[in-house]
Amino acid sequence: MIVTLIVLCEIAFWVLLAAGLTLRYAAGKPRLGAAVLLCEPLLEVVLLVVTAVDLKNGADPDWKHGLAAVYIGFTVGLGHSTIKWVDARVAHRFAGGPPPVRPPKYGMARAAHEWRVAGRWTVAAVTALALLQAAVWYVGGDGDTASLRSWQQTMLFVIGINLVIAASYTMFPKRDPGREREAKRVSGPPG
Repeated sequence: MIVTLIVLCEIAFWVLLAAGLTLRYAAGKPRLGAAVLLCEPLLEVVLLVVTAVDLKNGADPDWKHGLAAVYIGFTVGLGHSTIKWVDARVAHRFAGGPPPVRPPKYGMARAAHEWRVAGRWTVAAVTALALLQAAVWYVGGDGDTASLRSWQQTMLFVIGINLVIAASYTMFPKRDPGREREAKRVSGPPG
């Protein structure tokens, strides 16, 4: 039941997103579209309540309960940026909005972008970690919480990977090949 609900929440996320953007741009009702988009967090509340009720009714905590916590965490950490990303593209394509801003490709601007991305992923993983820990406490010492602990380890791995990626862009910034060619041209040939 939990996995089915997670799939339904994901489908509902995209349906609400499409409905909100359609109302916003195609129907010319930006306030109503925003109201529909604000319903997105209710999906996570429903999933959280159903998962808690399932555990309360004696279900053994397993990977499905962990997946529910992870899904909620990722929606908290990445949902807003996903909505903004899609909104910018729909506004440009269908409502004459400006082209979406592309992330920087080079230098410290790219490093700063990667740290922002790592921050969103970290918020997602920390939220999932907190929900997983709450589930461990909720189940108590009598239940088998190994699958929930396994999800927690995975979330720590997600944080670590994102921090390594961001740090690598900081320590080894990607250089703009156009600027390097220009600098060589201006300085002239050696000799």
